[in-house]
Amino acid sequence: MNITTTLTQNAKRFSDKMAITYEERSYTYQQLNEEVNQLANGLVEAGLQKGDKVSLFMKNSDHYVVAFFAILKAGGVAVPVNYRLSPDESGYIFGQSESRFLFCDAELEAIVAEAKMQATLLQHVIVHPVPANDDYFSWGGILSENALEPSIEIQSSDNAEILYTSGTTGKPKGALFDHQRLTTASISFVFGVDLSANDNILHAAPLFHPIQLNLFLVTGIMIGTSNVILRDFEIDKTIKAIKDFQITVFFGLPNMYDELLELPNVPEEKLASVTKCMYGVDSIDTDLVKQAMELFGHRQFYNLCTLTEGGPGGIFLLPDQHETKAGSGGKPMYFTEVRVVDEEFLDVEPGTIGEFVIKGGTVMKEYFNKPKETEEVFKNGWLLTGDLATIDEDGFITLVDRKADRIISAGENIYSVEVEQVINSHPQVAEAATVGLPEEEWGEIVGVIIVPIEGETIDENQLMDYFMEKLPSYKIPRKYLIADSLPRNATGKIMKYQLRELHISEFEWFRNVPERRY
Repeated sequence: MNITTTLTQNAKRFSDKMAITYEERSYTYQQLNEEVNQLANGLVEAGLQKGDKVSLFMKNSDHYVVAFFAILKAGGVAVPVNYRLSPDESGYIFGQSESRFLFCDAELEAIVAEAKMQATLLQHVIVHPVPANDDYFSWGGILSENALEPSIEIQSSDNAEILYTSGTTGKPKGALFDHQRLTTASISFVFGVDLSANDNILHAAPLFHPIQLNLFLVTGIMIGTSNVILRDFEIDKTIKAIKDFQITVFFGLPNMYDELLELPNVPEEKLASVTKCMYGVDSIDTDLVKQAMELFGHRQFYNLCTLTEGGPGGIFLLPDQHETKAGSGGKPMYFTEVRVVDEEFLDVEPGTIGEFVIKGGTVMKEYFNKPKETEEVFKNGWLLTGDLATIDEDGFITLVDRKADRIISAGENIYSVEVEQVINSHPQVAEAATVGLPEEEWGEIVGVIIVPIEGETIDENQLMDYFMEKLPSYKIPRKYLIADSLPRNATGKIMKYQLRELHISEFEWFRNVPERRY
């Protein structure tokens, strides 16, 4: 079985049911399948060979959905790429993935034109609706008149997707998945959150993200849900879509819940259809979740604590578990095993920090074209996530920090998240990030890059008094750097590896650092 088989089946099973809608356009399952077939046959006629990589550099739309499934029906491997990336960043992915075809929106064509210089194998660019470059295909120009099923035999073991990591620790790596792994991820998700064909799913987060793409879109099409696509997350359009289409399933990033909560007096009836709310990708404050529960008028909230290399898969926190385990990532998803291990790869005691490791039917095959990195990330069949976590007596796992961001000073482990939470709570600080700086006596010392609130000047003595009140002495930053901003990737995550590349001479010493006590 491959993940396009269910679209073909649902074109018969739910032929007249609305499969997707975007702005003024709606497609029944039969219409969607025929459009996908036309594009898939057009790709084959244009020379796509089974196993060819096809990049998707598009914003959310009905055409994104059609292109994604058409790539797979034609035997290709879909490579979703963040459309917010720069030409250099996107060009690296187009090239590293060995993409031969690429879909993009007309508004992104100029970025592609510059980026494709890094992609020596890229032969065909398809632009929606029409390109400025005569050498590129238009959307209409690539569609075949043939709406029958492509004559490509696709096995469950055939490759289907390359999902790129966010690149916070270096160049993004492409996690490779076959059809069976993606099918297993969808089945796991259905079991875990009890989705059904009666659900109406809103797709407001970007479809290049594996949670929105694989767990919601692929799963939704697989089981026959109705899917409402929004080009971007906009408050008014989101609330209108929820009411107009009686959305039952809503997935939001933390900032999306923040924006919803900032709206004054949202009428209860506008959100009343939503029976399941889910959140994930970035950490979210437990108070924000409680406020969101009040806004939606129910407690059916799920924390999806997943990783790209998992398909995405990992751990999740169910609604009833929020009562006593709020803030935890949860327990393993179906078909998944997880552990928290020490340096000897032994399970840690409850409350002790170790590395979060995972294995199961949804985990990637490998990092594409990176055998060394693949070998380093697997141990005895377990994927080493690089995430540090704790596990409690009941088996609930809570992520603490990235292993790469841990600072070891005089033999003491210092977790950047703990220090950053304290610094970020200071009234003069807009945001901050910590890094380990080399130091002869202690190995590393804590350095902090601070972005002040606009108009504020950091008072060093006051800040140190704050540190001494909130932190044990060995966690107190020794050096600091005032900056206008922190380097972030296109998904908004801080790129710590760039901060670690700063030279120690760029930092200033705090002048009243207390004597270290252990």
